[in-house]
Amino acid sequence: MTNTFVHGYSLLIGVGECAYPKWSLPVTVKDVQAIQACLTNPSLCGYINDNNHIRLLRNAEATSGNILNGLNWLSQQASADPEATVLVYYSGHGWLDEFTGKYYLIPHDIVPFNLPNSALSAQYLTDALRQIQAKRLLVIIDSCHAEGMASAKNGQAIIKLPPHFVSISPPKSLIDDLKQSNGRAVFTSCRGKQSSWIRPDGKMSIYTYHLIEALQGAGSQSGDTVVRLSQLMNYVSQAVPKSSQSLCHAEQTPFFDFSTEDFAVALLNGGKGLVSAEEDAVKAQDAATISNVTADGEVMIIAGNQQVTQSGSGNINIGQARDITIGSKALSKD
Repeated sequence: MTNTFVHGYSLLIGVGECAYPKWSLPVTVKDVQAIQACLTNPSLCGYINDNNHIRLLRNAEATSGNILNGLNWLSQQASADPEATVLVYYSGHGWLDEFTGKYYLIPHDIVPFNLPNSALSAQYLTDALRQIQAKRLLVIIDSCHAEGMASAKNGQAIIKLPPHFVSISPPKSLIDDLKQSNGRAVFTSCRGKQSSWIRPDGKMSIYTYHLIEALQGAGSQSGDTVVRLSQLMNYVSQAVPKSSQSLCHAEQTPFFDFSTEDFAVALLNGGKGLVSAEEDAVKAQDAATISNVTADGEVMIIAGNQQVTQSGSGNINIGQARDITIGSKALSKD
């Protein structure tokens, strides 16, 4: 089946509601739901939409234990499928303990006054990911949302972190650990102490918005039938900084690191890919029906639901049509 990415497996984590409500981040659930819809759409990415290929953890489901169990499930799927391509996506808080130098992801079941023992440490995350022996593994971490929420003027106060903790993107040491095995790629939504900004409409983070655009073909070329790492990277690296600057007047620079071949992450348009300009022209020509050529040279063309009348060689009547090409002449009606 051309519209199925048969060997694709994904774990999507959107922490959303925290057991400690002041640290809740609802937009993360919107992020992962939007990605799940894109991945499992047979007309887009083509992942098989069942519990054997894609799993979503959100709100109360996104506990440390469930996240580790989900990574163990991916390990089992990869062991059973030598051609597996695995995508792990985390959207939530990521904080660094400046006193110990340890990095943590903040799950639903966080205990604010015992964060080192209730958060998901980078070490546990790395150990679990190393157990996934897939040929191709992409880890995406969209963290550091706090400042974006506070600056989006949605009435929420800046999140107060515990002593010694700072909101920061995954440090390079963690990224280096995550990609130690072959076939590994790591993407993060921002760098250093930058924020991962939320769109003013509140629907999802800027990073996720443009990632989904890339999965749908933005940045791809005619003839491409799959979406590869490089296409995601090239498009997101340009679109996110532009959006964060124009929408939030702030800097957000995505980070990418991989030492692997440029592997396919998903199908493009259900495997049909992007057609070339020549194919587009042929389709447009096929869609136009020419009829009723009269003795005085009047030609009636029906293009879609628009009607264009050409009388003789120079007079053209365009009714409600817009941006129509007839022969070598492009016509536009404002």
